[in-house]
Amino acid sequence: MHALRKNRPLRRVVLASAATVSGLVMLLSLKPHTPPQIAAAPAPAASSGSGATAGSDGSGSSSGGSSSGGRSTGTKTTTGDTVQTRWGPVQVRITVRNGKITDVTAVSYPSENPRDQEINGYAIPQLRRQALAAQSARIDGVSGATYTSDGYRQSLQSALDSAGL
Repeated sequence: MHALRKNRPLRRVVLASAATVSGLVMLLSLKPHTPPQIAAAPAPAASSGSGATAGSDGSGSSSGGSSSGGRSTGTKTTTGDTVQTRWGPVQVRITVRNGKITDVTAVSYPSENPRDQEINGYAIPQLRRQALAAQSARIDGVSGATYTSDGYRQSLQSALDSAGL
């Protein structure tokens, strides 16, 4: 019996080493999501491009010059607020001509890792099509891109409010 006990410490050492190595591999493969630092840079650029319209929702409806008063053929481009989502910022820019949305562009969206790029690679074009078809922020969103869809919808509504639509 004493001979069997000599083999067990070696087995314990091997098992403990394997568990330690497995734990280290899992720990090193963990990639925590860090909040993006880029969100601070686009916000001032967006507010400088549409600073007067984004800061005054009430005057956006009073400056409803887009209701074909003096600019019947004018084109207005407005950038919505930057919406912080769980995976990163989302910001939308719209172009309005004669009171209709003619273009919707995602200025910023989560794209820090390959998974974000894959998800948003198919979600952003679908959200754009939905917004152009609906001519409002009442869009369905994209399954699998819930946070991006919600941020897109909120930023789109902000841009529509700023444009007076």
